Amino acid sequence: MKTISLLNLLYMLIPLLIVWYFYKRWIKNQVEIIYATIRMLSQLLLIGYVLIYIFKEKDLLLGAFIIIFMITLSTWISFRNIQNKSIYEYFQIFTAISISGIIHLIIMLYFVLELENIYEPQFVIPIAGMIFANTMNGLSLAIERFESEILKTNDFNHARQISFKTAMIPQINSFLAVGLVSLPGMMTGQILSGIDPLIAVRYQIMIMLSMLSGTGISIIVYFLLKNKSIH
Repeated sequence: MKTISLLNLLYMLIPLLIVWYFYKRWIKNQVEIIYATIRMLSQLLLIGYVLIYIFKEKDLLLGAFIIIFMITLSTWISFRNIQNKSIYEYFQIFTAISISGIIHLIIMLYFVLELENIYEPQFVIPIAGMIFANTMNGLSLAIERFESEILKTNDFNHARQISFKTAMIPQINSFLAVGLVSLPGMMTGQILSGIDPLIAVRYQIMIMLSMLSGTGISIIVYFLLKNKSIH
């Protein structure tokens, strides 16, 4: 696989600067994109070194800690964008992300991939990251839309219907477009690294299925808990 020099990565800042300029003019915020970019760069460079250590050690307790950290951080990121800041709301989001993510992680690692060892960090960590990040995004979208709709109608069932539909649109669209409009990130990365495209396709199918069902199950769990708390 061709190595990308850090210097060559600077070329990708050119279109980003254009977006930043118009974001600053139209949104009146000149800090957000810069801050997000700096965080993205520092976090990815740091995690690259951390993963080298994690993959060598294969420490089960460390792996469990990383999974819990992913769930906690995913919950916090989802939590910060909503209006209801109660502890119970945080618990509902945490529970929804945990149940959906762990179910899919177990199915993918031990039934689909059939890993022999309990903990293989080079599989567990990247797959868990994709699962929890996608679940976080879908659930955040659903909750934000639910809060907006419930204020308008005060009808739980209607607000749930609209928010569930809204959150699933990106997932369903990605199903319809994959292979025709886009080659997803995991599949592209594997192909660039020299993996047989037919093998890469199987991995991508596994990820795509988990993205839609992972988002859906987290939303279902969240609204089951929410409905119980209201009634």
